Parts: sequence; structure tokens; C-alpha cells
Amino acid sequence: MKIDFHTHGKLAKKLPFSRIYTDWLFGEAKQAGLDAICLTEHFNTLGFDQVYGYIAENFQRDGDTFLAEGLRIFPGMETDIAEGGHVLTVGRMEDILELNRRLEPYKEKGSFLPFRELLGLLREYPVMIGAGHPYREGGHIPELSRELLEQFDFLDLNGKDLALDKEETERLVYGLGQEFGIPVVSGSDTHQAFQYGCVCTRFARSISTVEGLKQAIADGRYEIQISGNISFQVKTAGILKAALKEIHNLGGDYVSVLTRYCPFN
Repeated sequence: MKIDFHTHGKLAKKLPFSRIYTDWLFGEAKQAGLDAICLTEHFNTLGFDQVYGYIAENFQRDGDTFLAEGLRIFPGMETDIAEGGHVLTVGRMEDILELNRRLEPYKEKGSFLPFRELLGLLREYPVMIGAGHPYREGGHIPELSRELLEQFDFLDLNGKDLALDKEETERLVYGLGQEFGIPVVSGSDTHQAFQYGCVCTRFARSISTVEGLKQAIADGRYEIQISGNISFQVKTAGILKAALKEIHNLGGDYVSVLTRYCPFN
């Protein structure tokens, strides 16, 4: 099973949810060779409930996942913390939705929870907790206390960061993992399709539960694969995202433009 641990189902946080765009993303993820994704949508994205409600209502459930034309989707969330940085959560659909509702008072900048308080909330549920792109500029996750760092179930070796400086990103993230005994997995951090497959984590078997995924990570039964074209993929993805957002800002329909030139497979 090839899985991407850090993906998004919308082009941008402040744009409305588009069923067509999300379906296009899922189809492209499968075409890129992925078997599964963790959909770690931003906790304060516009229409969070719409994204996950659409998945729950339209795709077959299998264990803790949902199957979209063969693509296995693990529900998740990406949450900002007061210290600066992003925390990834992967769990059952009902737990992710309930957590998101409980985080409603803390979704605006200036109101983000400190990691200790967020951790206390997350640990009430059977979820996996990861450090998203821990060394990205503006984040301070590596500066957390040892007590807190040891609570992470995984670190995100992030595609965007690898594309900018692969050697340094690997040195820092693997170094943090070794120091605190935290497994490292990989996520593309994509908001659109060209970034899928730039990095993935490969397990020997298919996994359909959060507990099973957590155990496989803890046991180290996987390998990380990085595309030889990662820099080009991430750069192209960034250009497309900016162009599509500009179409929207100018009053156009970026979804129809995209699907006209990149139709469903």
C-alpha cells in the first residue's frame, strides 16, 4: 500500500468546497500510483464539514477508511498551534468531525491552542498525532519540550520541504526522529494533483484501520519513496495553484477551467 500522509481536498483554505474538484483530486491521486491518502484538511478551512460530509455520504466505508474508486481515504486534520507549527491528526471520521467542532473557538490566529492543551484534547480519542513539516519556516515544533515531543506518533518528511532542500530536510527530520524515538513517514502536502506521488510511504500490505496504521508505523514496516522529479512536481503544483486561485479572485470558475484541460481519467 502506497500512502501519502499529508494531503488536502481543497485548492485553498478560504475557497468554497467543490465536489468536482475534490473528485478530480482523488482520481488523480489514484492515477499517480497511490493506494491511500490521509486527508489532513486544515482545521479552519472553509467548509470543513462539507468536505468530510461529502466523503461519508458518497463513498463506501471500509474499516476506518472510505474507498473512492479504489483510493483509500483516512480522515484527518491539520491544526495550527500557538507556538507556531502544524499538528496532523488521523482518525475515524466521527472522531475527526467531533474534534473539529470542539476546536471551533480556537480557529482564528491569536486563538490557537498551545500544543499541550491540544494534545490533551486529541488524546481523548483513538487518533494518530503527527508533526507536520516540523522544520518549515515559522514553525517551532522542534523547540517543544522532550516530554511533549515524545508524544508524537510520527514526523512528516514533507514533499514541499524535500523539493527545496532534500539533503537538509532529511538530515533535520530524521535527526529529530532518532533523538526522540519518533518514526518518520512522508506526505506531499498537496492542494492539487501534480504533487501527488512526489513522495509516499510504502507498506507491504493494505491497512484499513487507524490502529493498524499506527502499529505498522511503530513497527517500522515500511519504506519511504521519493520521486526523482520531486522539485519539478512541487514547482509545477505551486504555479498551477497560484494560477487557479487568481482565476477565482478575478471572478472566474477555476474548476471548469481545470477540468476542461485536465479531464477526469
